[in-house]
Amino acid sequence: MRAAPPPAMGRGGKPGEQVCTRHTRARAHRRLVRDSTVSSGAFTARSSEREQEGRSAAKMVQRLTYRRRHSYATKSNKTRKVRTPGGKLTYHYVEKKASAPVDPLSKQVLNGIPVLRPTGYSKNQTNKKDRTVHRAYGGVLSGKSVRQRIVRAFLIEEQKIVKKVLKMQSAKESKSKK
Repeated sequence: MRAAPPPAMGRGGKPGEQVCTRHTRARAHRRLVRDSTVSSGAFTARSSEREQEGRSAAKMVQRLTYRRRHSYATKSNKTRKVRTPGGKLTYHYVEKKASAPVDPLSKQVLNGIPVLRPTGYSKNQTNKKDRTVHRAYGGVLSGKSVRQRIVRAFLIEEQKIVKKVLKMQSAKESKSKK
């Protein structure tokens, strides 16, 4: 037969004595100071509540495991603990936050277009009317930048016409002088 293992020894060298760490010593000191300084009935009731809470906190915590095969804590595998109606703790997977579609010119968020993950904009996930705005470059450029482009194009065309007219006038004047 094998001999029984020696009893656990604490720091004091007595068998069965719990090993005292810095934190447990500090906690014991705070408890001692608290109990010695204040001895009112309300405080003792509060301290007994705290002790009961401490006992309930010392209960075994339910272990959780991932529900999917991906077993690393990466950005794509974020979870949060949720207590189910049956009182059981489980992991709920948290989707990544989506960034809103942005106008590439003005870096402004496009109004009227839902904020979805890239797969959410696919043809089988959303309708065409939800992905765009009824305007030229709708869903790609903001209304402000489209207006600027139209005005710029119009002014460039006007400038060309003015140049052409001035050229014709100068040609007429040169003919009339000769």
